[in-house]
Amino acid sequence: MNIAQYLDSTYLKTPEQSGISNEETLQKDKELAQVAIDNGIFAVMIRPDYVSEIKKYIQERNSNVAVGTVIGFHEGTYSVDEKLAEASKAIEDGADELDFVINYNAYLQGNTELVKDEFVKCTRLALENQKIAKWIIEIAALTDEQIADLTKNISNWAEENFSENDLPHIFVKSSTGFYETTGGKPNGATFEGIKIMLDNAGRLPVKAAGGVRTPEDAERMINMGVKRIGTSSALALIKNESSSGGY
Repeated sequence: MNIAQYLDSTYLKTPEQSGISNEETLQKDKELAQVAIDNGIFAVMIRPDYVSEIKKYIQERNSNVAVGTVIGFHEGTYSVDEKLAEASKAIEDGADELDFVINYNAYLQGNTELVKDEFVKCTRLALENQKIAKWIIEIAALTDEQIADLTKNISNWAEENFSENDLPHIFVKSSTGFYETTGGKPNGATFEGIKIMLDNAGRLPVKAAGGVRTPEDAERMINMGVKRIGTSSALALIKNESSSGGY
């Protein structure tokens, strides 16, 4: 199986989180992009501040590696207007894919209308600009029943508000990789969580992010029906190695 075509190779730490400078972070992103170019990896997933430079870097090398970025990351509690502004800037900078963190806290508080509003408005912005929209639901923060319900809601909202041709460009994604769990609970994709998402996503594609650390796990996810995998260990996966990385 050609795993590379399913991978979003990811580096999402801020300079503060990694203890390095902006310039060093940009260099890490360039290295990420070069590995993707050299190995047929589908996309790189980076912070919004670096989209413009990395898009330019990839274009200068005549590559079609996609550039993805995160919106409302990582808590998801940004207002709808803030998410729209951040997404608009990312589009202007050349992002091909926008991974929005859904306001799962609002969902947990019962404010489904707010969640629906941000989903519809942000997805519309992405689709009108011919971009992919992915919605991170943060499964580690949810019960199995909530994973099913939120995934089903997203699927229903997509079918109600967008055309059949739009649906393949609207993903439901498992995790940010930054959610802090307790008791050793995984904070990324699990087979159980992904199965629930797949069972409730309808015609929307599903992205598994975080926790996919072996080629066997990646192939199993793909065979289950996952269309994309987010990982900070893309090179290890395609070289048939296991990773001890956190995402």
